[in-house]
Amino acid sequence: MTHSMTDARVPVLVGDACRVPEVPHWGEVWNPSRGEVLARVPLCGAEEVAAAVAAASRALPAWSRTPATARAARLFAFKAKLEAHFEELATLVTRENGKTLDEARGDVRRGIEVVEFACGVAHLGKGETLPQIAEHIDGVTMREPVGVCVGITPFNFPAMVPLWMFPLAVACGNTFVLKPSEKVPLTAVRLGELAWEAGWPPGVFNVVHGGREAVDALLTHPDVAAISFVGSTHVAEHVYVTGCRHGKRVQAAGGAKNVMVVMPDADPDATIRAVMGAAYGCAGQRCMAGSLLLGVGAAGPAMRERLAGAIDNVVVGDTSSDPAADMGPLIDAASQDRVRGYIDRGAAEGARLVRDGRQGIPERGFFVRPTLFEAANPDLSIARDEIFGPVLTMLQPRDLDEAIAWANRSPYGNGAVIFTGSGGSARQFAREIRCGMVGVNVGVPAPMAVFAFSGWNRSFFGDLHVQGTEGLMFYTRQKVVLSRWDASYRRTQGW
Repeated sequence: MTHSMTDARVPVLVGDACRVPEVPHWGEVWNPSRGEVLARVPLCGAEEVAAAVAAASRALPAWSRTPATARAARLFAFKAKLEAHFEELATLVTRENGKTLDEARGDVRRGIEVVEFACGVAHLGKGETLPQIAEHIDGVTMREPVGVCVGITPFNFPAMVPLWMFPLAVACGNTFVLKPSEKVPLTAVRLGELAWEAGWPPGVFNVVHGGREAVDALLTHPDVAAISFVGSTHVAEHVYVTGCRHGKRVQAAGGAKNVMVVMPDADPDATIRAVMGAAYGCAGQRCMAGSLLLGVGAAGPAMRERLAGAIDNVVVGDTSSDPAADMGPLIDAASQDRVRGYIDRGAAEGARLVRDGRQGIPERGFFVRPTLFEAANPDLSIARDEIFGPVLTMLQPRDLDEAIAWANRSPYGNGAVIFTGSGGSARQFAREIRCGMVGVNVGVPAPMAVFAFSGWNRSFFGDLHVQGTEGLMFYTRQKVVLSRWDASYRRTQGW
């Protein structure tokens, strides 16, 4: 591993200023494909957080009064900037995250789709009316912004997850402070710069960096109204509990252990492509990654052999320079060590290591190759824990009932998919599986921007999810107005 430190320092965006703060502690932003440092990121504390919240608070009154159509126009301008800089953003994601360029393009594209959805705020934000709800009284509902909103986002989707949050919040008339993962701050800063170039007023969108100190300062700041979070379950629970204790509205998405069920009647070619993409896409660093494969009955042995052959053909390499790479690295050395530790543990627990991702990796960078375990016990750590890396564990339940029972033992509840040619099997699975997002012959059942990202159980803390109309409801609060203007009222006023 090399450590070619540069003098690049990542700025914060606060109010109308893009500046490098004076802070005592700094982190490193790595190119994970090469094990090289790209830049240094400030680990901001309460003072920098307070400055960003203050800028958002100053901008809030004017922005919240701005007509919805005018806010939408600024969103359209922002979308145009994202499209114009699409390849630049995708390349930036690849540099600091390690995704392949195609995966990075998907990261940016899924985010732009949320901006498109937010551009419809003038229609989406309409309330309801009921004339004559009582004698001479009309009822009207309005949805109004909640105030200063905060987004705390993970490293695995540097563009998409921030874009899940702030475009819709801003479209609804709120102002926003983004605290991206300190591992991938470069994409977030560029998104902020493009928002400014699109004509967003100063203070409407702000970016600060840091770790737990910055997070806790945001969770407890009295002028923050709402918190959106995506990350591990442990941190999601902390964000939810702390934010709620301080009177915030909170949506906190956590981790997962997503199940893929393969029935004997599944289409073999389509299934293997979907399973490979779900398990090893983005090096398994997705909260929607398929990491537990349940091959029902005769489907198990056939899937094992086909998967082993497909894994052998995966090209793992430097995504920032090798366009032939099918899979990139993990985000940093700590993640690499953690995933390797799970491979060691799975082997020690008695699972059969069909393909060992510790072997044949590039000399530099934070790589683990696609790994495949075959196990008999659904209670092994590799079958139970979220590994967040390219490790797939395969079990062989006797039938669909046993597969569903094993899947429903998980404390998580993000996604589950079934591959089958049977409508009856698909219907039973969709009705009985306990999770928020279900796929039928779909490898990754992550919804598009018009639907909510609907995690259940310990995969989500809160009520209203990100994206879709639930996202709009989260970033607004309802007001009910009852009006009476009948003739008798006018007479009592001397009119």
